[in-house]
Amino acid sequence: MANTLVHTQLNDVKEFLTKTSSTIGGFLNEATISQFGLEQEDDQTYLKQIFSNLRKLVVYGEEGLDACSVILQSEPFQKAAAEKTLYRIYHQCINEFFSPKNDAWYEDSRSAYTGRNSIKYYRNVPEPVVQLIKSLEGDFQRIREELEYYETDYRTKITQSK
Repeated sequence: MANTLVHTQLNDVKEFLTKTSSTIGGFLNEATISQFGLEQEDDQTYLKQIFSNLRKLVVYGEEGLDACSVILQSEPFQKAAAEKTLYRIYHQCINEFFSPKNDAWYEDSRSAYTGRNSIKYYRNVPEPVVQLIKSLEGDFQRIREELEYYETDYRTKITQSK
C-alpha cells in the first residue's frame, strides 16, 4: 500500500516537473533581458538575478525528472530511493522556488492564506515575468503540500539509522 502511494506521488511529481521545466525553459528560450527595455542598471541587474534563478529551477527540475524516470522504470519499485528523490526534489525545486538562495524574490506567507499569489519582488519586474511566476505558483504550492511529509519523515529515518 505504501509503495503505491509513493509510486503515485513520484508519477505526480514527474508530471509536475515535466510541465514546469517546459514552461520555464520555453520562457527563457524566448526572453532576453534587453527585450524588456529596462533603463536603470539596477533593474537590469535584478532581472538577471531572476533569470539566473529560473535557470536553476530548470536544471533542478530536469535532474529531478531524470531521477523520477529512472526509479519509475526500475523493477522492483525502490521505495527508499523514491522517498530520497522526493525529499531532494522538495529541497532543490520547491524550496528554491519559494525562497531562492540568491534572494531574487521572497514568499509572503500571509498572502497564501488569503488566496493571493505569495511571491513578492524587491523591485519592479516586467509583467511577462510576473505572469510566468504566477502561472507556476499554484502547482508549486500543491506539490509542496504533498511533499512536506518527506521533510520530516526522511530526516527522522536518517537520524534513526545512525
